[in-house]
Order: sequence, then structure tokens, then C-alpha cells
Amino acid sequence: MGIWARRKSIESTIGLQEGHQLKKTLSWPHLVALGVGAIVGTGIYTLTGIGAGLAGPGVILSFLIAGAVCACAALCYAELSTMIPASGSAYTYTYVSMGEPAAWFVGWSLILEYTLVCAAVAVGWSAHAAGLFRLIGTPEFLLAGPHAGGLVNLPAVIISFAVAGLLALGTRESATVNMVLVAIKIVALAIFVVLCLPAFDASHFTPFLPQGFAATPGPDGVKVGVMAAASLIFFAFYGFDAVSTAAEETKNPKRDLTIGIVGSMAVCTVIYMVVAAVSIGASRTEVFSKSEAPLVFILETLAHPRMAQLVALAAVVALPTVILAFMYGQSRIFFVMARDGLLPKGLARVNAKTGTPVLMTLLTGALSALLSGWLSLKDIAELANAGTLAAFIAVGLSVIILRVRDPGRPRVFSTPIWPVVATGAILGCLYLFSSLPSKTQIYFLFAHLIGAAVYVAFGMRNSVLARREALARPAS
Repeated sequence: MGIWARRKSIESTIGLQEGHQLKKTLSWPHLVALGVGAIVGTGIYTLTGIGAGLAGPGVILSFLIAGAVCACAALCYAELSTMIPASGSAYTYTYVSMGEPAAWFVGWSLILEYTLVCAAVAVGWSAHAAGLFRLIGTPEFLLAGPHAGGLVNLPAVIISFAVAGLLALGTRESATVNMVLVAIKIVALAIFVVLCLPAFDASHFTPFLPQGFAATPGPDGVKVGVMAAASLIFFAFYGFDAVSTAAEETKNPKRDLTIGIVGSMAVCTVIYMVVAAVSIGASRTEVFSKSEAPLVFILETLAHPRMAQLVALAAVVALPTVILAFMYGQSRIFFVMARDGLLPKGLARVNAKTGTPVLMTLLTGALSALLSGWLSLKDIAELANAGTLAAFIAVGLSVIILRVRDPGRPRVFSTPIWPVVATGAILGCLYLFSSLPSKTQIYFLFAHLIGAAVYVAFGMRNSVLARREALARPAS
């Protein structure tokens, strides 16, 4: 039938081989915490200041716009993840709706996204935790990679392997730890809001749009305005898709995945907008936008040095939850692609005791450690955003295709006004992709040319569907 006609049926994603099925241990509180853990991390501590520098007080609109695009994608994810409750996220949905070549493209994009995000956040965590490592006598050349004059970024390597080890112990154990860490992070943000409210000054919101609404080049050539900030801030929201990779391990996917995806998205949008509004009320955007740690800076200017230290400590706690969520999703993408034969089959082996793909989890940790130990944050992060947007576009397309091709199939969660919402997700992501630097788009293309070569060399001939085709051919 040819590679373009190879498609999974929805039924085949649910009825899986014995010995290659993940253990069902998660409920909706774990999923909401997983989503919040992935979303509320680096962005809330850094992007609030960067976005405010681009848009002024209008950064609140930037959060709203970025959240709206992600909300459209989240609603599409909710429909697909409850209709196709199997691990693999956008990769699996694409395999069902568009077939194997498109699924490989999306799976490769997800591998790119998740690996790079894990590595990038590990580098960010290292920057916050470097002071602690200095206290125990760690030499400077072990606190930075070669790009910064060091030998290796040891803290980044350590946190990558630590999170991978936690995940390898078992999903429920790691999800429970994640819930505790997320709670600490939210409490710290609540403390920030409470301490800043007495200093709230409404005059800080005037003028509200000092750089205008559209993304236009500033004096230094950098795009400014509400939409410029939105194209940046978008990337602080995209952790919610990690929740859908847990579909196969969810006790009641029809209920829990809907709550997990939509709930975590709604919670995080509210958190971002509240923190942004309180930050602007307590300090002018042109002041705190210059700080790499704007929330800590604002508390220090308000004479709360101890609380500022606590918020900084919470950042050290927050970032591992982001690594955990994305490393979890990465290992599951690897697992499902290997189970489908697109990657070596041995990678799909599940540990009998923990119910997790230990080899794939540890390999993901090793890749993250390798990248974060020797490369800069900028080098690592450039491609992560493109992979995310490609996956979101595929999810929107999958909703439209399955609605047209299989309209009568029961849908536990139906995307409201699906033609508008799915199209909004696609167009919104295409716009943001077009806003990426040309260099990033070229690197993205190059990475997928490598992926295409891997598919042609291995996956195209060894996939489960390819083998089934070969068996079905009459002997010549």
C-alpha cells in the first residue's frame, strides 16, 4: 500500500502487545501537577521581565494572546488524548490521522523539542544553583561549559541524571515528588503576590502600550510590541502537551486527561497574568525588565531580602519539575516510536518491577546531560521552539482530519467550535513559527533532513506496519 497509506487505527493504539504496555498509575491530580510543573518554570521567573521590556505593561495582553493560542492547542489535545488514550502525544495522533511519514516528522520534532528543553532548563537550573555548588568547593571550571571558558557544566549534568534516575524508579513515585515540588513553587509565587500588593501603583500601567501592539523593529533592530512579546512568551506555555504523553498510564483517561490538560492550561494562564500584573504594579517595567531575575529584583527593591532569597530558592526547586515533565514526555515518545518499529525494538522494553522504559529514560537523561554540560543555553534553546510549534500544528490538523473522516466516532471530550479552535491553533502556530529567526528555521529544516535519512534507512523498512505489508504480499 506504500508508506503514504500506512496509518494506525484508533483501536490498534489501545490494544497493545503484552509486555509492551505501561502501568496505569496516574490520576488527574498527578496530571494537573505534571502540566503545571512543565509550564510554570523558567518562564515565570525570567520571561515576565523580558516580555515587559518588549511590550511594557501591555505584556499582560501578550500573556493573554499566547495563552489563547495554546488554549486552542490544549482543547485539540484534550479531544485527541481522550479519543486515543495511548502514549505518544502528537506523534500517535498524527500516525492515526495522517499516516507514518507525517508521524515520523512529528515524532522527530517532539524528540528535538523535549531533549532540547530538558537540556536548556538544566543549564538554567545550573545558573541558579551555581552558588550552592560554590559553597561546597566546586571549582569554577566545572560550573560552565567550554563556550563560557569552563570545562563542563557539572550541575547541569548532575540534575539531568538525577531527574532521569527518579523517572526510572517509577512513574507514580516521580509524579508524587513532582506534586510536592509544584506545591512549593506555587506557594512561593503566592508569597510574591501578597508582598507586592501593598506597593501596587496603578500609574505604572500608563502608558499601557508604549511600544504599540504589532511587532515592529526597534532602534536596535529587535522586534518590540505586544505581538513581539507574545511570540516569545508563547514558549513559556507549551509544557501542557507533556500531559498527553501520559495517556497510557492514566487510570481513567476519559476523565482525567481532560481535567489534566485543560486544567493545567487554565491554572497557568491565570498565574502568569496575575504575577505580571502584580509585578508591573510594584515596579515600572523599564526598571525590572533589566533584571535576569525580575521577581527577586522586585522583592529586593521592596525591602524583602529574605523573601527574595526564598523566591530564588523556589526557582531552583521549580526548574527540575520542568525537566521532569519534559524528560518524562521524551522517554515516552522514544518508547512508542520503538514499539512501532520506527526505532530499534529493544528500546520499547518495559522494566517488570517499575513499569517504566528504564533504558529509554536513562538514554534521555544522558542526551540531556551531554547537551547541557557542554553547550550554551542559547545554542540549545534555538531549535526547541520550532519543534513545539510543528507538533501543535499537527495536532490541529489531526482534529480537522478525524472530524471529517470519522465524524460518528464517540468523543468523550469534543473540542468546542472545532473548525474555529483547530484552525486558530494552526494559524496561530504558523504565525509564531514565521516569527522565529531565519537561522532557527534553517536549523530546523536541517535537523529534519537528518530525521528523514534515519526514517529511510531504518523506520521505513522496519516499522510494524511495514512488516505487516511485507507479510501480506503474495510470494512471487
